[in-house]
Amino acid sequence: MKKSRLIAFALTVLVIIGVIAGYYGDIQKNMKLGLDLQGGFEILYEVAPLDGQEMPDMSAVAKSVSKRIDVLGVNEPEIQVEGDNRIRVQLAGVQDADQARRVISSTANLTFRDIDDNLLMDATVLQEGQASVQYDEYSRPMVSLKLSDQNRFYEVTKKVAAMGSGRNLMVAWLDFDEAKDSYAKEYQKEKPSYISAATVKEGINSTSAVISGNFDKKEAQELADLINSGSLPVKMTEIYTNAVTADYGMDAFSNTMLAGGVGIALIMLFMILYYRLPGLVSAITIAVYVFAVFFIYNAIGSVFSLSGIAALLLGVGMAVDSNIITFERIKDSMYAGRSLKTAFYEGSSKSFTTILDSQLTTFISAIILYLLGTGSVKGFATMLIVSTVATLLLIVFVARFLLKMIVDSGIADDRRSWFGVSDRLVPNVAKGEEQFYFGHFHNFDFIAKAKYFIFASLSVLVIAVLCMGFHGFKGDGIMNFGIDFTSGTKITIQSDTAIDSATLNKQLSDLGIEASAIKINGEGNTNAQVFVKHAIEQETMNQVKTSLQQTYGHEINENTVTPVIGKELVRNAVIISLLAWIGIMVYVSIRFKWDYAVSGIAALVHDVVIILAFCAIFRLEINTEIIAVMLAIIGYSINNSIVVFDRIRESVKAHSHSRITKGQYKKIVNEALQKTMIRSVLSTFTTIIPVVCLMLMGSEGIFTFNLTLFIGLAAGAGSSLFIAAQLWYYIRTHLHIKPKQKKTRKKEELEEMIVPGMNDY
Repeated sequence: MKKSRLIAFALTVLVIIGVIAGYYGDIQKNMKLGLDLQGGFEILYEVAPLDGQEMPDMSAVAKSVSKRIDVLGVNEPEIQVEGDNRIRVQLAGVQDADQARRVISSTANLTFRDIDDNLLMDATVLQEGQASVQYDEYSRPMVSLKLSDQNRFYEVTKKVAAMGSGRNLMVAWLDFDEAKDSYAKEYQKEKPSYISAATVKEGINSTSAVISGNFDKKEAQELADLINSGSLPVKMTEIYTNAVTADYGMDAFSNTMLAGGVGIALIMLFMILYYRLPGLVSAITIAVYVFAVFFIYNAIGSVFSLSGIAALLLGVGMAVDSNIITFERIKDSMYAGRSLKTAFYEGSSKSFTTILDSQLTTFISAIILYLLGTGSVKGFATMLIVSTVATLLLIVFVARFLLKMIVDSGIADDRRSWFGVSDRLVPNVAKGEEQFYFGHFHNFDFIAKAKYFIFASLSVLVIAVLCMGFHGFKGDGIMNFGIDFTSGTKITIQSDTAIDSATLNKQLSDLGIEASAIKINGEGNTNAQVFVKHAIEQETMNQVKTSLQQTYGHEINENTVTPVIGKELVRNAVIISLLAWIGIMVYVSIRFKWDYAVSGIAALVHDVVIILAFCAIFRLEINTEIIAVMLAIIGYSINNSIVVFDRIRESVKAHSHSRITKGQYKKIVNEALQKTMIRSVLSTFTTIIPVVCLMLMGSEGIFTFNLTLFIGLAAGAGSSLFIAAQLWYYIRTHLHIKPKQKKTRKKEELEEMIVPGMNDY
């Protein structure tokens, strides 16, 4: 026994623990939480030029918006220009969302006019960035302005003073609208739309001026900030809004992190109990993996979101799958009578290609999702990309490195039980015994039993169609499409006491809001979601939020989608799914053959249809996050199928010198499924564990997301076992596709090097 290997293993583990413990605090402190985890808002603006002006460069608009945000004191805002006339603003942790929206979208065009609304002068007479809040002798706030054109200001005020008593007023306006604003209409109102109307008795020859009005300190500061930020020569219209309150966000964060931690701990415990020593190595690598993903995510400046955390947990399950593939290959070799060291190297070598193919297909889906997705979908994709890269770079090599040190030490040579292998099931090769144990499903006919799975899937589809027809007949719509696809407004309410649906509906009706649906949920019925079929205007929404907040004692969350955005989201969802299928099909065709790709895609289509069927049966809301689930399942399902295909390809390669009969094809498929059945069950189980924890303990905001993910995982596991391989068998036996034959070469010619997974079939 080589004690040096064991010492190296122990030191490596201690270093890993030390690094994680040392950097844990920094990672936690530097985490950038998204608006769904700490509150804030996301708004997509449509930008249009003001009347009579040309459309400015969008980069200039983005800079102006950035200056506005700077005065709010918001840390690390996200400002993205989308297309030729849109700009997306994400502000996480903002304290006053309504004020932020006013400051961002206000044109802030300051003008001075007479009582007949004639323009006297604009902000060009002021020094840029010199507005400040001061107080008069009665401690009332006012805005002090530094003048840049003192002569002009004197001439204008002299002209106003000469207009005579009752008319010698200089009215200050912010964003004067000639179509609806007028001093004659406003001066009798308690809160007129102009800022102030000052009496001018003589020309003012000074280096400064003040604007005093009926406003408090906060309003005065906001006015000064707007003046300092400069005029924004465009009109910005909200076409998508998602506002989340801070308390709602932090509750979601704490619940989701707790659920995720429990899920990961359960995976570690299961791996140790099932695989023994390799399971312990797997638990260590899972800890390294989670640490590395958080570290990378912080390093690239990405924002953690609810859907991103869900992607991390999905990534944990898929990363563990990489370990399971390797461990099962090692056990297969040991059951064939190989020594521990030989089994380790053989299993590690054979599993790598499978892991590479399965992770790259997930990576393809994640890239497409990132390039075409927005908001929470992009956050989900970012985490999935990081998770995939971390799996390939860490899980595979760290687990192999740690396990190699143990194997090379010789301590486990005669202890197969440490690897979950029973000695009585291992043949004695020295005595000429052959392998006699091939797993629990050795004689199971997967091809014959596939009809039962297909029948179950068809039954689900029939029930879904009946449910769709029933709800369509009632007028509820055949599917429960969320406002992401139909447009409209969703209002989320929190309360310390139970919310009564009828009382809430009456309050909304009194405010002029007709709710299409009200859903009461949460522990003690303390949460409510209100759905409105049209996009509520911001002025009306402010009134609704104020009223509901006074009633229920919590800030209100809102999500508004205009019809133009709804149509775009539907189109993008279809495009994303099709591109993901095409990308995976091309990749699998290159790495395997076209019949593998067609079979895999058929299984993916099945999984997507099953998800939609359950959404129809249980009336689950279909939104952009469901699209993220579908793409995640696309990557996961083809992942499972590729593991089976890899086994099939090995067997086909072994028959490359002879014609394969239909009976042999059936045997090849059944043996491949028999050998991978345990792996498929374990992989699905370990992936589902954190999802179930999120469903039971996580934020209600992503319950539907996790439920559909659970359904998709189960469907994906089934389709890889009972659809993908069986369809491949049907294509091979009916279209008579010939496996690639090896060319016979002359002895003096060099033989082609066969690289597993690259040029073999």
